[in-house]
Amino acid sequence: MIGTIANVIAIILGSTVGILIKSRLPEKMSDIIFQAIGLFTIVLGISMAIETNNFLLIAFSLLIGSVIGECIGIENHLDKLTEKLKNRFKSPGDKFSEGFIMATLIYCIGPMAILGSIEEGLGNPPNLLMAKSILDGVASIALSSALGIGVMLSSIPLLLYQGSITIFASYVSSYLSDSLIIELTSVGGILLLALGIKIIRVKDFKVVNMLPSLLVVLLLSYFFI
Repeated sequence: MIGTIANVIAIILGSTVGILIKSRLPEKMSDIIFQAIGLFTIVLGISMAIETNNFLLIAFSLLIGSVIGECIGIENHLDKLTEKLKNRFKSPGDKFSEGFIMATLIYCIGPMAILGSIEEGLGNPPNLLMAKSILDGVASIALSSALGIGVMLSSIPLLLYQGSITIFASYVSSYLSDSLIIELTSVGGILLLALGIKIIRVKDFKVVNMLPSLLVVLLLSYFFI
């Protein structure tokens, strides 16, 4: 899990820098940074989403996964958790939850998080995660300068998420086909697209409630591809 640990350290360091320069960063500068991040996320999501060769499978995965997430109320539970964390760390304002959730989604949903963790789990050098660490570290400076310490704490779910994938991949490496990874990446791309639209404040998608789609596509791909 060397790659994931490096990723966590990069986010913590970048967030620290962002929090320190927060008062010196004009609001209009924060706005343009968010617009740039949002547009990049949209483009990245589209490039991932179109990789699929099974659009019907992707559609069913999103539908089933979103319904499951809505029934469970994942976003509501996460909001309650972030509220407790905000009170615990006495973070002022209402941007703690937004920073924690947005940063967690940006860091965890992308293809480099999934494919990089699988790469390391298969015993290969963590090249993808090392590259991701640099990108996330830079992004965390901008995010934390606008949204505060919640961005730094997103490194905790990142550690659990990528670490779990790495460990899981090491045990089931013989069952992970290229086609399965492609479909997983495609669903992740659609979620990133929704997140990008949310970041630039065009539409407030419940991206968190759609996350079970990533598990659903794994199951459907395994049985039907």
